[in-house]
Amino acid sequence: MWVHEAVRLIEADARRSADTHLLRYPLPSAWCDGCDLQLYLKDETTHITGSLKHRLARSLFLYALCNGWIDENTTIIEASSGSTAVSEAYFAALLGLPFIAVMPSSTSASKIALIESQGGRCHFVAESSQVYAEAERLAEETGGHYIDQFTNAERATDWRGNNNIAESIFEQMRDEAHPVPDWIVVGAGTGGTSATIGRYIRYRRHRTRLCVVDPENSAFFPAYAQGRGDVVTGMSSRIEGIGRPRVEPSFLPGVVDRMVVVPDAASVAAARHASRVLGRRVGPSTGTNLWGAFGLLAEMMTAGRSGSVVTLLADSGDRYADTYFCDEWLTSQGLDASEFASELVEFERSGRWS
Repeated sequence: MWVHEAVRLIEADARRSADTHLLRYPLPSAWCDGCDLQLYLKDETTHITGSLKHRLARSLFLYALCNGWIDENTTIIEASSGSTAVSEAYFAALLGLPFIAVMPSSTSASKIALIESQGGRCHFVAESSQVYAEAERLAEETGGHYIDQFTNAERATDWRGNNNIAESIFEQMRDEAHPVPDWIVVGAGTGGTSATIGRYIRYRRHRTRLCVVDPENSAFFPAYAQGRGDVVTGMSSRIEGIGRPRVEPSFLPGVVDRMVVVPDAASVAAARHASRVLGRRVGPSTGTNLWGAFGLLAEMMTAGRSGSVVTLLADSGDRYADTYFCDEWLTSQGLDASEFASELVEFERSGRWS
């Protein structure tokens, strides 16, 4: 009966939430003589916990509940210092369960505060590589459940539809000038979003291709390029929410049509540029997405092709006011976005891409 009620609470919460918006990103109308290009942003900030990870957290909780892994006495454990932990803390609180996020001690105070504001507790380790084993140890010690986003993301989401993010994008695009996108561009953190979208594209037999953008120091691109699953970089990504030091189990390279490495400073420049264009701050992973999308649009324009590209507005830049939107912090990280900012201005003017 408790599981029955827990599933009802999560489903009722979903029904109270409207679908997220699909925004048109303004592009110059005079770029390409004879071709029409459109760029769209799926705005995931409108979820109640403010990010794309709200969808993942909901799916992970339903998956664990229906597998019999969670009951009324279960402590929920996750290895996350970011948006996934914020969203999972929300769902744990909804069910009246304790939640512990395992994270590096270097995690910013603002991220810790967001997790704690949803009722979660933060548990720290010295190195980011230690989060997995420590989450497993805590789950065993407490008799809890390690929800493990990195393993379960691709299998917990219903990729055939059921109002997942892929189905939502194609439904919202239905009445646009180019309703079937040429490309959908996403980053990979767990790999769950790219797996869901890539599978859905094939299941529905769309001509859309999937491009995954990857930040510096991430294992996903070299694993994709080399056809290996054992790549380890030994370094964490500086772009929060995407990129991993190892290839996570939920990353499925077989559903990806192209991968693009985006310099971290370019991600920052694109996030700041888009924030000015949209009149609202967007997070750094959205900058990574946009950098990849801009490159694809430039290719299409060079080829004289009309069409559409869709990418994700993953979370709000307001979460990063003291980091990616702070010049002093960028300098301390050795990030100089000025060169890439100039490229974006030229791209906006001419559509040319270096």
